[in-house]
Amino acid sequence: MKKIVIVPILFIFLLLTACGAARVPMHTNQKQMMNMKPVNGEETRSEWSLPDGISANKPVTISILIKDKHNKPIKEFETVSTKKMHLVVVSKDLSYFAHIHPTFKGNGRFEITTKFPASGDYKLIAEMTPVGASDYSIENQWLTVQGTKPLPKPIEPQKERTKVIDGTKVTLTFDEKLAAKKNIDMNFTLADAATNKPIKNLQPYLGTVGHAVAIDKNVNQFMHIHPLYPKGTGPKVVFMTYFPTKGVYKVWGQFNVNGHILTVPFVLNVE
Repeated sequence: MKKIVIVPILFIFLLLTACGAARVPMHTNQKQMMNMKPVNGEETRSEWSLPDGISANKPVTISILIKDKHNKPIKEFETVSTKKMHLVVVSKDLSYFAHIHPTFKGNGRFEITTKFPASGDYKLIAEMTPVGASDYSIENQWLTVQGTKPLPKPIEPQKERTKVIDGTKVTLTFDEKLAAKKNIDMNFTLADAATNKPIKNLQPYLGTVGHAVAIDKNVNQFMHIHPLYPKGTGPKVVFMTYFPTKGVYKVWGQFNVNGHILTVPFVLNVE
């Protein structure tokens, strides 16, 4: 299935209709990418090798073979945000989220050993950039972890957009009304929860001041969003994004706070 800023820059927009990924091609000299308005395109294929009988909390080795449109393994991949592949794993109800990085084994093959915390269905979304490609690609796969499936956790939009996690207070704001089919600045502002002092010393995470992922309630639309000012250090981290459809989305912001990767989720209603 398929799928900062330097001025002047020409944005050529591509939409992956099969997996609903909103994306923008990388500039030839700029590896920082942002999600913007989507249009059509596909350049890769994938084969996923998964063991039978996957159990919760047991190590699972997953192999992903990336091929070109002629069904030949792709030999080389760009290093983007310090990795050749980014793999996002979410449960069907979006209660579980992981952003992990398979190892490139050569001849188109990536491999990773990971665990799943509970029984149920999970979607694996892989993002990579073949050398010489005009854009990066998204490939995805569903898998089922054996056992009695837990009751799904409701995905309800949150009116309160300030959270305290691991001693850090994070507030999410938008520069304008949260609506589909428009470019919007999404802002995470971080402070020390005990003192309320702004955090101004964020460290790089995968080469930038932060990362964000947004996925819709139906697990069809996927956005991996990079910051507008990648070399910033806080307290405000700005992401320019584009929600391609109306509906409920879950957003995870990720930041390096004193060497600890802080993951902060919010559930949004996009009108």
